[in-house]
Amino acid sequence: MNLSDVALLVVAGLAAGTVNAVAGGGSLITFPALIATGLPPVAANVSNSVAVFPGYVASVAGSRADLPRGRALWSLLPTAAVGTVVGCVLLLATPARAFEVVVPFLVLGATAILAFQDPLRRLVGHPARLSPRRRTVTVQTMVLVGTVYGGYFGAALGVMLVAGLALVLDATLARVTAVKNLLSAMVGLTTLVVFALFGPVQWVAVAVVAPATLVGGYAGARLARRLPAVVLKTVIVLFGTVIGLYLLWRALT
Repeated sequence: MNLSDVALLVVAGLAAGTVNAVAGGGSLITFPALIATGLPPVAANVSNSVAVFPGYVASVAGSRADLPRGRALWSLLPTAAVGTVVGCVLLLATPARAFEVVVPFLVLGATAILAFQDPLRRLVGHPARLSPRRRTVTVQTMVLVGTVYGGYFGAALGVMLVAGLALVLDATLARVTAVKNLLSAMVGLTTLVVFALFGPVQWVAVAVVAPATLVGGYAGARLARRLPAVVLKTVIVLFGTVIGLYLLWRALT
């Protein structure tokens, strides 16, 4: 890895950490950057999953004031860990081509759910009107599905989590974003352990990208707290749409 490769990865890490904290999808910055340094796709994907973990932790620190209190939040973490392990196993044990075709539609679907959150809530019922049992099952299911995706690929994980959680949680978007940051950190920790043991991690690249995502993640989380809800929602929807279309173009070319 030469000096230009290091500079590219540092810039990509800073940008990805910021984007992950605000909207999600920062892996679409670091993943192509790792490919550009000469890593094969699977090694780049695995190394990227490990490298962005510090950024997720920093985003939790930056948004901790918005995290809800109580046991309900922490009960989501085991579900997130299980979902992530399932996703990691899928990545390491199955061909990537089929999922590459499905991923763009998952991202675009998640973005549409967030964009049309209010009409969908009228169809499925506002979270405040759901029974505690149904609300718990719905939230746990959303987290499980989102983290399986996160363990497999991870790009636009934040968009998918925010879209699903905003539909089933009776909370402000800033609070939903804070929960998303915590779950993303759990996904990052789980992928770090699984891929460190079983994946082709390129540790030199990780050592360059990880500190940059740490700085970007904290800065992005602080920025997200200051954005009005309508602006934050618009940013996430626009970014999710761009990510989905990019992934679709990439899968079809």
